[in-house]
Amino acid sequence: MILFPAIDLKDGNAVRLLRGEMEQATIFNTDPAAQAESFAAQGYEWLHLVDLNGAFAGRPVNGEAVDAILSRVKLPVQLGGGIRDLATIEGWLARGVTRVILGTVALKDPALVKEACKAFPDQVVVGIDARDGYVAVEGWAERSDMRVLDLALKFEDCGVAAIIYTDINRDGAMGGVNVESTADLASHLTTPVIASGGVSSLADLAALKKVEDTGIVGVISGRALYDGRIDPAAALALLRGE
Repeated sequence: MILFPAIDLKDGNAVRLLRGEMEQATIFNTDPAAQAESFAAQGYEWLHLVDLNGAFAGRPVNGEAVDAILSRVKLPVQLGGGIRDLATIEGWLARGVTRVILGTVALKDPALVKEACKAFPDQVVVGIDARDGYVAVEGWAERSDMRVLDLALKFEDCGVAAIIYTDINRDGAMGGVNVESTADLASHLTTPVIASGGVSSLADLAALKKVEDTGIVGVISGRALYDGRIDPAAALALLRGE
Protein backbone atom coordinates (compact mmCIF):
# COMPACT_ATOMS: atom_id res chain seq x y z
CA MET A 1 0.00 0.00 0.00
CA ILE A 2 1.39 3.39 -1.06
CA LEU A 3 1.40 6.36 1.32
CA PHE A 4 0.90 9.57 -0.66
CA PRO A 5 1.96 12.75 1.19
CA ALA A 6 -0.35 15.57 0.19
CA ILE A 7 0.72 19.05 -0.87
CA ASP A 8 -2.35 21.25 -1.23
CA LEU A 9 -1.57 24.47 -3.06
CA LYS A 10 -3.32 27.74 -2.23
CA ASP A 11 -1.95 31.10 -3.37
CA GLY A 12 1.45 29.47 -4.00
CA ASN A 13 1.72 28.01 -0.50
CA ALA A 14 1.47 24.47 0.84
CA VAL A 15 -1.61 24.47 3.08
CA ARG A 16 -4.14 22.18 4.69
CA LEU A 17 -7.84 22.92 4.81
CA LEU A 18 -10.32 21.94 7.52
CA ARG A 19 -13.23 19.95 6.01
CA GLY A 20 -12.64 21.52 2.63
CA GLU A 21 -13.24 25.13 3.70
CA MET A 22 -10.93 27.54 1.86
CA GLU A 23 -11.25 30.05 4.72
CA GLN A 24 -9.96 27.37 7.11
CA ALA A 25 -6.50 27.09 5.56
CA THR A 26 -3.34 26.58 7.60
CA ILE A 27 -0.09 27.44 5.81
CA PHE A 28 2.54 24.76 6.48
CA ASN A 29 5.18 25.84 3.99
CA THR A 30 5.56 28.94 1.81
CA ASP A 31 7.90 26.93 -0.45
CA PRO A 32 5.98 23.87 -1.74
CA ALA A 33 9.00 22.62 -3.70
CA ALA A 34 11.04 22.54 -0.49
CA GLN A 35 8.21 20.60 1.14
CA ALA A 36 8.29 18.14 -1.76
CA GLU A 37 12.05 17.72 -1.32
CA SER A 38 11.50 17.02 2.36
CA PHE A 39 8.95 14.32 1.58
CA ALA A 40 11.32 12.77 -0.97
CA ALA A 41 14.12 12.70 1.59
CA GLN A 42 11.82 10.93 4.06
CA GLY A 43 11.41 8.01 1.68
CA TYR A 44 8.01 8.56 0.08
CA GLU A 45 7.56 7.10 -3.40
CA TRP A 46 4.81 9.39 -4.73
CA LEU A 47 3.47 12.92 -4.24
CA HIS A 48 -0.19 13.94 -4.23
CA LEU A 49 -0.74 17.55 -5.31
CA VAL A 50 -3.96 19.55 -5.36
CA ASP A 51 -4.38 22.99 -6.92
CA LEU A 52 -7.01 24.27 -4.50
CA ASN A 53 -7.45 27.60 -6.24
CA GLY A 54 -7.77 25.71 -9.50
CA ALA A 55 -10.51 23.48 -8.10
CA PHE A 56 -12.65 26.54 -7.43
CA ALA A 57 -11.64 28.45 -10.57
CA GLY A 58 -12.13 25.48 -12.89
CA ARG A 59 -8.69 25.97 -14.45
CA PRO A 60 -5.05 25.63 -13.31
CA VAL A 61 -3.95 28.46 -11.00
CA ASN A 62 -0.87 27.22 -9.10
CA GLY A 63 1.08 26.11 -12.16
CA GLU A 64 4.25 27.89 -11.08
CA ALA A 65 4.34 26.00 -7.78
CA VAL A 66 3.68 22.68 -9.53
CA ASP A 67 6.45 23.34 -12.05
CA ALA A 68 8.87 24.13 -9.22
CA ILE A 69 8.05 20.82 -7.55
CA LEU A 70 8.47 18.90 -10.80
CA SER A 71 11.85 20.51 -11.44
CA ARG A 72 13.25 19.81 -7.96
CA VAL A 73 11.84 16.36 -7.16
CA LYS A 74 12.01 13.24 -9.31
CA LEU A 75 9.18 11.37 -7.60
CA PRO A 76 6.07 10.56 -9.63
CA VAL A 77 3.33 13.12 -9.04
CA GLN A 78 -0.44 12.91 -9.25
CA LEU A 79 -2.21 16.26 -9.57
CA GLY A 80 -5.80 17.39 -9.25
CA GLY A 81 -7.69 20.67 -9.15
CA GLY A 82 -9.22 22.57 -12.03
CA ILE A 83 -8.53 19.95 -14.69
CA ARG A 84 -11.65 20.03 -16.84
CA ASP A 85 -10.63 19.34 -20.46
CA LEU A 86 -8.32 17.23 -22.62
CA ALA A 87 -6.02 20.14 -23.42
CA THR A 88 -5.32 20.73 -19.73
CA ILE A 89 -4.77 17.03 -19.14
CA GLU A 90 -2.33 16.82 -22.03
CA GLY A 91 -0.58 20.00 -20.86
CA TRP A 92 0.05 18.73 -17.35
CA LEU A 93 1.28 15.35 -18.55
CA ALA A 94 3.64 17.07 -20.98
CA ARG A 95 5.03 19.16 -18.12
CA GLY A 96 5.96 16.06 -16.16
CA VAL A 97 2.93 15.15 -14.06
CA THR A 98 2.59 11.34 -13.93
CA ARG A 99 -1.17 11.14 -13.35
CA VAL A 100 -3.97 13.69 -13.46
CA ILE A 101 -6.92 13.55 -11.09
CA LEU A 102 -10.36 14.33 -12.52
CA GLY A 103 -13.01 15.25 -9.96
CA THR A 104 -15.78 17.68 -10.90
CA VAL A 105 -15.59 16.75 -14.58
CA ALA A 106 -16.01 13.06 -13.70
CA LEU A 107 -19.51 13.85 -12.49
CA LYS A 108 -20.43 16.47 -15.07
CA ASP A 109 -18.82 14.93 -18.16
CA PRO A 110 -18.00 11.22 -17.64
CA ALA A 111 -17.46 10.82 -21.39
CA LEU A 112 -14.42 13.09 -21.11
CA VAL A 113 -12.92 10.79 -18.48
CA LYS A 114 -13.36 7.81 -20.78
CA GLU A 115 -11.84 9.73 -23.69
CA ALA A 116 -8.88 10.76 -21.54
CA CYS A 117 -8.30 7.16 -20.42
CA LYS A 118 -8.09 6.06 -24.06
CA ALA A 119 -5.69 8.88 -24.94
CA PHE A 120 -3.53 8.55 -21.80
CA PRO A 121 -3.61 4.96 -20.48
CA ASP A 122 -2.86 4.52 -16.76
CA GLN A 123 -2.48 8.29 -16.33
CA VAL A 124 -6.02 9.23 -15.30
CA VAL A 125 -7.31 9.01 -11.74
CA VAL A 126 -10.88 9.82 -10.72
CA GLY A 127 -11.29 11.77 -7.49
CA ILE A 128 -14.60 11.18 -5.74
CA ASP A 129 -15.16 13.50 -2.83
CA ALA A 130 -18.05 12.55 -0.58
CA ARG A 131 -20.19 14.48 1.83
CA ASP A 132 -22.68 12.24 3.65
CA GLY A 133 -22.40 9.59 0.94
CA TYR A 134 -23.05 11.93 -1.97
CA VAL A 135 -20.53 13.33 -4.47
CA ALA A 136 -19.36 16.91 -3.89
CA VAL A 137 -17.90 19.02 -6.70
CA GLU A 138 -16.54 22.47 -7.56
CA GLY A 139 -13.87 22.39 -4.88
CA TRP A 140 -16.33 20.67 -2.52
CA ALA A 141 -18.58 23.75 -2.59
CA GLU A 142 -21.54 21.85 -4.11
CA ARG A 143 -23.14 18.56 -3.11
CA SER A 144 -24.71 16.62 -5.96
CA ASP A 145 -27.53 14.06 -5.83
CA MET A 146 -25.20 11.33 -7.12
CA ARG A 147 -24.16 8.58 -4.76
CA VAL A 148 -20.45 7.71 -4.57
CA LEU A 149 -20.76 4.09 -5.72
CA ASP A 150 -23.03 5.01 -8.63
CA LEU A 151 -20.42 7.41 -9.97
CA ALA A 152 -17.52 5.02 -9.40
CA LEU A 153 -19.28 2.24 -11.30
CA LYS A 154 -19.43 4.44 -14.41
CA PHE A 155 -15.67 4.09 -14.83
CA GLU A 156 -15.22 0.37 -14.16
CA ASP A 157 -14.30 -0.63 -17.70
CA CYS A 158 -12.56 2.41 -19.14
CA GLY A 159 -9.05 2.07 -17.72
CA VAL A 160 -9.04 4.51 -14.80
CA ALA A 161 -5.77 3.99 -12.90
CA ALA A 162 -7.39 4.47 -9.49
CA ILE A 163 -10.24 6.13 -7.64
CA ILE A 164 -9.38 8.49 -4.80
CA TYR A 165 -12.18 8.42 -2.24
CA THR A 166 -12.25 11.36 0.18
CA ASP A 167 -14.64 11.77 3.09
CA ILE A 168 -14.84 15.57 3.23
CA ASN A 169 -16.31 15.68 6.72
CA ARG A 170 -13.13 14.04 8.02
CA ASP A 171 -10.60 15.83 5.83
CA GLY A 172 -8.13 17.86 7.88
CA ALA A 173 -10.15 17.23 11.04
CA MET A 174 -7.84 14.57 12.54
CA GLY A 175 -10.86 12.45 13.43
CA GLY A 176 -9.71 9.25 11.80
CA VAL A 177 -10.14 7.83 8.32
CA ASN A 178 -13.49 6.35 7.23
CA VAL A 179 -12.22 2.79 6.90
CA GLU A 180 -15.65 1.18 6.64
CA SER A 181 -16.91 3.35 3.76
CA THR A 182 -13.60 3.12 1.89
CA ALA A 183 -13.45 -0.66 2.16
CA ASP A 184 -17.11 -0.97 1.19
CA LEU A 185 -16.54 1.11 -1.95
CA ALA A 186 -13.39 -0.80 -2.88
CA SER A 187 -15.10 -4.15 -2.45
CA HIS A 188 -17.73 -3.20 -5.06
CA LEU A 189 -15.14 -2.17 -7.66
CA THR A 190 -12.38 -3.72 -9.73
CA THR A 191 -10.72 -0.29 -10.02
CA PRO A 192 -8.09 0.24 -7.27
CA VAL A 193 -9.09 2.67 -4.50
CA ILE A 194 -6.94 5.22 -2.67
CA ALA A 195 -8.21 6.33 0.75
CA SER A 196 -8.20 9.99 1.75
CA GLY A 197 -9.57 12.23 4.49
CA GLY A 198 -9.00 12.17 8.24
CA VAL A 199 -5.85 10.03 8.38
CA SER A 200 -4.39 11.05 11.72
CA SER A 201 -2.36 8.19 13.18
CA LEU A 202 -0.50 4.95 12.59
CA ALA A 203 -3.64 3.21 13.88
CA ASP A 204 -5.58 4.61 10.90
CA LEU A 205 -2.95 3.24 8.54
CA ALA A 206 -3.00 -0.12 10.28
CA ALA A 207 -6.80 -0.27 9.99
CA LEU A 208 -6.60 0.39 6.24
CA LYS A 209 -3.80 -2.16 5.84
CA LYS A 210 -6.06 -4.81 7.41
CA VAL A 211 -8.66 -4.32 4.67
CA GLU A 212 -6.35 -3.76 1.71
CA ASP A 213 -7.60 -7.00 0.17
CA THR A 214 -10.85 -5.16 -0.64
CA GLY A 215 -8.87 -3.26 -3.27
CA ILE A 216 -7.35 -0.36 -1.33
CA VAL A 217 -3.93 0.29 -2.86
CA GLY A 218 -2.97 3.57 -1.23
CA VAL A 219 -3.72 6.25 1.32
CA ILE A 220 -3.26 10.02 1.25
CA SER A 221 -2.23 11.96 4.33
CA GLY A 222 -1.59 15.63 4.86
CA ARG A 223 -1.93 17.40 8.19
CA ALA A 224 -0.80 14.39 10.24
CA LEU A 225 2.49 14.32 8.32
CA TYR A 226 3.02 18.05 8.69
CA ASP A 227 2.43 18.20 12.43
CA GLY A 228 4.34 15.01 13.24
CA ARG A 229 1.47 12.78 14.35
CA ILE A 230 2.63 10.15 11.87
CA ASP A 231 6.28 9.11 11.79
CA PRO A 232 7.31 8.61 8.15
CA ALA A 233 9.64 5.65 8.69
CA ALA A 234 7.13 3.78 10.88
CA ALA A 235 4.27 4.52 8.49
CA LEU A 236 6.13 3.38 5.40
CA ALA A 237 7.32 0.20 7.13
CA LEU A 238 3.77 -0.59 8.29
CA LEU A 239 2.24 -0.17 4.85
CA ARG A 240 4.98 -2.27 3.26
CA GLY A 241 4.12 -5.05 5.68
CA GLU A 242 7.48 -4.94 7.44
